[in-house]
Amino acid sequence: MGHIDKSVKKSLALIYFAAKRFFYKLRYPNVKTASDVAIKGSLIVKGNVRVNIGSGSRLGKKVTIYGCGDINIGSNVFLNGCCIGCQHSISIGDDCLISDCYIADSDYHNLEPLLRHSPPGEKVTAPIIIKRNVWVGARATIMKGVNVGEDSVIGLGSVVRKSVPPSVVVIGNPQQIVKHFNQ
Repeated sequence: MGHIDKSVKKSLALIYFAAKRFFYKLRYPNVKTASDVAIKGSLIVKGNVRVNIGSGSRLGKKVTIYGCGDINIGSNVFLNGCCIGCQHSISIGDDCLISDCYIADSDYHNLEPLLRHSPPGEKVTAPIIIKRNVWVGARATIMKGVNVGEDSVIGLGSVVRKSVPPSVVVIGNPQQIVKHFNQ
């Protein structure tokens, strides 16, 4: 009897996630999800941002995505409460764990004092690449132009403004490498 209950629960879960994917497909035509993406929490998309979410990926708590760029999320990625701002390009590799952090490929304004009230210039935006099997901890910030190497960890509350090599743990503000994984 327990086996039947388990298979019924699994079937109901599959129907539930299919219904949520269908709802978000209607609500956000620029968001493409693989047929087995599980949206447990909610998804909020603002602007004209184009999003592709790969097979086996899961969205936990509320995920907010905004901007007008292109976001590619790999397979088997877990997004849990993150906020992603994309004016140009953000790529998240397969098997990543993205906690409730902030990822933005733009400053959204000019930094130079005389240009701050002018329309954003070319220096304002730079692509972000997060490679395979990266874990981004809670309240971390990944800023424009950063490339995070495969198998690395971005620790709780870190501010990452420079690229991170593969197989390391980075913490702090300013960021610092505190551990190297054996390769």
